[in-house]
Amino acid sequence: MQNDKTTQLFRDAPVPKAVISNAIPSMVSMIMVLIYNIADTFFISQTNDALMVAAVSVATPVFLIFMAFGMLFGIGGTSLISRMLGAGNEKKARHISAFCFWTGTVIGIISMIAIWLFNEPICRVIGASDDTIGYASQYLSIIAFSIPFTIIGNTFSNIIRAEGKPQKAMMGMIIGNVLNIVLDPICILFLGWNVAGAAVATVVGNVVAVLFYIVHLVSKNSMLSIRLKDYRAGDGIATGVLAIGIPASLNSVMMSVSNIFINNVMVQYGDMAVAGLGVAMKVNMIVVMLLIGLGSGIQPLLGYCYGAGNKKRFVAVMKFSLTLAFCLSIIMTIICYVFAGPLVTIFLQDAEAFQFGFSFSRAYILSGPILGFLFVFINAIQSTGAALPALILSVSRQGLLFLPILYILNHFCHEAAQIAHAQPITDYLSTALAAILFVITYKKYFKIFDDTNDTGVQSRPPA
Repeated sequence: MQNDKTTQLFRDAPVPKAVISNAIPSMVSMIMVLIYNIADTFFISQTNDALMVAAVSVATPVFLIFMAFGMLFGIGGTSLISRMLGAGNEKKARHISAFCFWTGTVIGIISMIAIWLFNEPICRVIGASDDTIGYASQYLSIIAFSIPFTIIGNTFSNIIRAEGKPQKAMMGMIIGNVLNIVLDPICILFLGWNVAGAAVATVVGNVVAVLFYIVHLVSKNSMLSIRLKDYRAGDGIATGVLAIGIPASLNSVMMSVSNIFINNVMVQYGDMAVAGLGVAMKVNMIVVMLLIGLGSGIQPLLGYCYGAGNKKRFVAVMKFSLTLAFCLSIIMTIICYVFAGPLVTIFLQDAEAFQFGFSFSRAYILSGPILGFLFVFINAIQSTGAALPALILSVSRQGLLFLPILYILNHFCHEAAQIAHAQPITDYLSTALAAILFVITYKKYFKIFDDTNDTGVQSRPPA
């Protein structure tokens, strides 16, 4: 019954319905992630202490690294599971799910202990100053407890979509994030815990979200498994997950690394520049998270089409998704550019910090019109299991492209706002690279199929 529903949506539903049914829950989930991140910064800003805002901004890259592990198993697992379901191999899909759950849990526990042991040195490395290190260290020491839950939550908010349950994946994210948002004002302002309160709210939200996913995964409504007896790493499972998961997680890791580098560049302009940069990134994330949601939402659909050898439907999904992505990109770019001032004012009352935040926001949003293309191409490449192109994109956008551009601008420019243009320049170059790599991937990977009829349905790839 469950497999019939998945097949109906992924294989038989009209393309617009299939895309929108998968994309909207994913986009809503990403918006909820954005809202909860904004809520943290907003309620901390209500303390009228810009140093606290700067401290949380500095700590953000470490949190992104935690999420990267979730991306590793979530994106890698989703890609492989959707291909297995498309090929009709449900048993292997269950083994993949169990592998992702238990391996992610062990890595989360090890990471949690490492953060506790090396808290202050990590804060120094990521750009905390003498004025912000106390707040940053306190925030990280509490957040560390949620690392295993952050990894598992991010893993299964992706993987559950692969079994045709996008609404269930969305609900877990919504429950965790809404709880976080509700607890933020209570813990930060009412109880007066400040940055520690923001961390506590985050921990509780992540724990509850994971419990929601576990209840679903052990029920009869799921074709996936987290039972230890279903754990398998062999038969191409570990390599299949890691082949796509590592490039996907590297993108998040490189984003974290690039944030650390730009924080260290901006700190020369003072803590208010760092605070302004953190807020500008959140404003830009309004566009980014929505489009990431669209891209990740269609990945299981594309993976199923690829696994089933349905080239015609794969192309139709891509065309519709690219059109939808462009329309959303233009609309959201205009909104964020026009309302950059009011959005920054929500978080920063200090005049100097506001000016930094406003100029940075206007710079970052310049890449908005093409970001939708970028994330659709990235997820399309991942859906085919093309490890090398995915790896190239992951190390290029926030690494091989961003870091040289950042340091070139830092060398020749002497204003913080000019240096902030490193990101939009990188995004345009990355989108061009992603389009080229997608065309190469599409031509190469669909060659393994032999056309069998006029409908575009082809022979399945090896399971």
